[in-house]
Formats: sequence, C-alpha cells, structure tokens
Amino acid sequence: MKILFVCTGNICRSPTAHGVFRHRARQASLDVYCDSAGTHAYHVGEPPDRRSTRAAALRGYDLSDIRARKVVADDFESFDFILCMDSGHKQILERVAPKHGTAKIQMFDIQDVADPYYGGEDGFERVLDQIEAACDRWISTLQNHVKAP
Repeated sequence: MKILFVCTGNICRSPTAHGVFRHRARQASLDVYCDSAGTHAYHVGEPPDRRSTRAAALRGYDLSDIRARKVVADDFESFDFILCMDSGHKQILERVAPKHGTAKIQMFDIQDVADPYYGGEDGFERVLDQIEAACDRWISTLQNHVKAP
C-alpha cells in the first residue's frame, strides 16, 4: 500500500501527516509506504516548517528527512491513495489527474485540515491533534481492509 499526503506547499500539513502516519503505521505493524507533496512548487527541496517540526518532535514524530516536492503525473499511478488536506487540494488534483491514473484521490479527514502557516504556534498543535486522529482512523480502516477475506 502506498499513500501520498498532499497540501499546498508541502511544508506544514502534508509532511506532518506523512510523519505521523508512518510512525503510527510502524507501531501498528502495517506495511505502508508514504510520502507527501504539494499542489504548488513554492518550497521544493525545503524541510518542513520549523513550527511543524517542533510540534511533531514534542510528540515523538521525526520529520527531519522530509523535503517538499510538488505532485507529479507519476504520483497518480504509483500511489494507491492520494489524501488531500483540504477540498481545494482535492479539486486541483481531480482536475490535473491523468486519465490513466489509478490512485484514489480522497480527503484525508472528514473536514478540511486548516493551514496553520500564517497563524501562531497553537495552530500547529491543533493541526497535529486533527492529523493524529485522522491517521488513527485511516490505519484502522486499512487494517480492517487487509484482514477482510
């Protein structure tokens, strides 16, 4: 199973989801490859925002190896799921998805994950709370899918 997490610039929400999900998937012994990307190339090659990195580290998640990149056409074929942090990302990806793409483009959570970039430190904590809960739901769903006959 391969999952791609997507936000706008790939420095706040999607790398946080990437780091949290891979950590919790390992804890659950779930064999999943994950990555993250942005709908825009604003920060290609940069590490996650320092506030995201700090909030994640305080809860035991390591984002240090993640670097921002933009979604590319191959992502629509190489990933099983592309999980969008908000409905705007989903609309963009559905519009640019190649016809031969096989990835399921879905929302990461039942509601948009708010972009904490222009706010204070507390926004990164709230986003992390939401991401942890959504990751747990996805892991549970994937575990149940794998166990089903």
